[in-house]
Amino acid sequence: MDTILISGGSRGIGAAVAREAIGKYNVAILYKNSKDKALSLCEELSKKGAIEAFYCDVSSYESVREAVSLVLKRFGEIDKLCCAAGISQTKLFIDLTAEDWKNTFGTNVDGTFYLTKEVVNGMLQRKSGSIVYVSSIWGEEGASMESAYSSSKAAIIGLAKSLAKELAPNGIRVNVVTPGAIDTDMMKEYSKEDIEEVVSSIPLGRLGDPKEVAESIIFLLEASYITGCVLPVNGGGIN
Repeated sequence: MDTILISGGSRGIGAAVAREAIGKYNVAILYKNSKDKALSLCEELSKKGAIEAFYCDVSSYESVREAVSLVLKRFGEIDKLCCAAGISQTKLFIDLTAEDWKNTFGTNVDGTFYLTKEVVNGMLQRKSGSIVYVSSIWGEEGASMESAYSSSKAAIIGLAKSLAKELAPNGIRVNVVTPGAIDTDMMKEYSKEDIEEVVSSIPLGRLGDPKEVAESIIFLLEASYITGCVLPVNGGGIN
């Protein structure tokens, strides 16, 4: 059975991917600050298949190397990678600090690079593998007061498009999903009024569910003739 590694796998979209993948794949999830949620998820899903949680600070290359090593010891190979770990920063640009910028890119961009760097070697040896990055609608369109977040998510799209071309001759596919407004912890930063305003601009008239994004991620992980795709999952919002 193939193994999928999911960063940010203890909650939100990452946890939803784990729920969709369990039973079809061995599941390895990475967590940083949500150990209790990670262990609870493992307990919930262990009845359906093999799953294990590993601590990892994706902004640290050493932490990523250690975590990937442990996953390989546990499952042997990593056949599919989903990079779902991410943080947001809602501030006026003039209030954004250098540390804010560094932290956002550290998790969202550096973490994606580090994980891919450590996982792709095995894929190259086997000449097969599939990678999906979780970007955002704001990585394509930009968002007011989210310049660091939007920039980091745009960088992920650029990385994916480049790697898709570079790795395709070796049988490795790289794709991206760009979720719109999804009902995850990130939405808790917004007031009820803000959320109502967001929903009013979505043709389907509601927030997305993490499960709906996870289904799209699994589709891309398995779609053998799709690579370099940027798939919007946004209820018909901005593309």
